[in-house]
Amino acid sequence: MQSKGNIFARLDWSKYIVYIAFVAVFIFFSFWLNDKGFISVNNILNITRQTAMITIMAVGMTFVIGAAQIDLSIGSTAALSSLTCALLLSTTNSIVLSIGGAILLGIVIGAINGWLVTKFAIPSFLVTLGMMGIVRGSAMWLTNTAAVPISNKGFSAVFGVGNVFGKIPVLLIWTIIFVVLGAILLNKMPYGKKTLATGGNEVAASFSGININRIKLGAFIMSGALSAFAGILYAGRMQAGRYTFGEGDEMSAIAAVILGGTSLAGGTGSIIGALVGSLLMGMINNGLILGGLSVSQQTIVRGIIIILAVALSNISRKQK
Repeated sequence: MQSKGNIFARLDWSKYIVYIAFVAVFIFFSFWLNDKGFISVNNILNITRQTAMITIMAVGMTFVIGAAQIDLSIGSTAALSSLTCALLLSTTNSIVLSIGGAILLGIVIGAINGWLVTKFAIPSFLVTLGMMGIVRGSAMWLTNTAAVPISNKGFSAVFGVGNVFGKIPVLLIWTIIFVVLGAILLNKMPYGKKTLATGGNEVAASFSGININRIKLGAFIMSGALSAFAGILYAGRMQAGRYTFGEGDEMSAIAAVILGGTSLAGGTGSIIGALVGSLLMGMINNGLILGGLSVSQQTIVRGIIIILAVALSNISRKQK
């Protein structure tokens, strides 16, 4: 029988560190900011509103990183999608057409990313870095950097500022829907298993009959579509489309995914972990704001979190 010491030594703590950190940070802020309403219901719900878009993008990013790829274009895709949605709403007043157009745009961007990566064997980092500039520049050029207001109250209620059962934000409902669907797809469906197999060992996956190029293409398309939906939620919450939406979200989503237990080298993935990682980062940002820290200090903390996330990923890979 193995001793308890050996069992603890063999545990992959990087899979659980996000949950431990979440509890520790929550307790710390609860005591430090108790008089500032940190643990109030309204503030907790506000954190879920602030992190909804990051979490949904992190669901798509989990599949991309699980396939040993990266997508740096998600933030800019969200921005362009928010503008597309707002422009379609202002011209057609059709919610269905506006949402469909924005998501189609995200699918196209993701498909181009995946096609360039699989067809020409260009590293996904370089492809999506270039796409990030193209899409962000297109968002700026589309409206000459001007915001596009949204006056459709129904759209804003369903995709942004509305509540269900009195206090539950619709953004939280959308978060739960995509997290549940993402977890089922990753853990229970063949595509999810093939994605992790592709990221774990491309050669072995290919010899086992998996079309690795199709898997990668699907991951990028999913990432683009979910990023576009995040842009729709940005537009609904802010009641406008803006080219500035999603700035830095790619780093936040990557950090959330890695903190949640997904290896940066691919082959592993956790949608629930990505959710907790996103909430952890949102909670830290919220706590720092309530604590009176400046934007520059918050940016420093975010950078530290990203470094820790990558370090944990590397430690986990070396242990295996």
